[in-house]
Amino acid sequence: MPRSGRPVEDVAAEVAPVTIETAAAAPPPETVSNLDWEALRARVSGCTLCELHATRTQTVFGIGNPRARWMFIGEAPGVEEDRQGEPFVGRAGQLLTSMLKALGFRRDDVYIANVLKCRPPGNRDPKPDEARSCRGYLERQIELVSPLLIVAVGRIAAQNLLATDSALARLRGQVHALGERRWPLIVTYHPAYLLRSPGEKRKAWQDLVFARQVFRRLEAGEPVLT
Repeated sequence: MPRSGRPVEDVAAEVAPVTIETAAAAPPPETVSNLDWEALRARVSGCTLCELHATRTQTVFGIGNPRARWMFIGEAPGVEEDRQGEPFVGRAGQLLTSMLKALGFRRDDVYIANVLKCRPPGNRDPKPDEARSCRGYLERQIELVSPLLIVAVGRIAAQNLLATDSALARLRGQVHALGERRWPLIVTYHPAYLLRSPGEKRKAWQDLVFARQVFRRLEAGEPVLT
């Protein structure tokens, strides 16, 4: 029984894809690779590497436990995230919180970030140069958190992180290796998609069950990557 006191099946019935194009490396790794949390947040806050700095209300850095064992990465901030400066705070964020509770977590037990740190106008899909501009920031966040498991939330986040154009259906249900450090990563639906397509919520729950199984194997020191 999760901490919320609700059966996981009930939460599953509430719990796809959102989107980013494949990003290449940027900004140069040496510019952020040695930054601590405070310096990295300051660098992101003042970033002008792409056109999004001209339309944002504020940057959306990330939130949660800076040494979490689970890290969730979504696509980009929406209107509420841009207003509040925190990822996943709208209706989709509430559903993500329910998904976390089903796993026995609070939001501050995990670390939550996005591929982009600024909201694309009109919530459009991120452009490749925008994703490239933020890539170094996200990679440094992953390094600082050093999670056991990363969950890519939505098609665009998954495609961007894994540098692939494969459909979400082909990416689900397996453990991927992210980057040179080969961080274990699994893919699930974005909550915003699930709100539009509630019939897919059971698949999302299957992804969370799979993620929990993978995490337990990681905790036990078992190999999960081939």
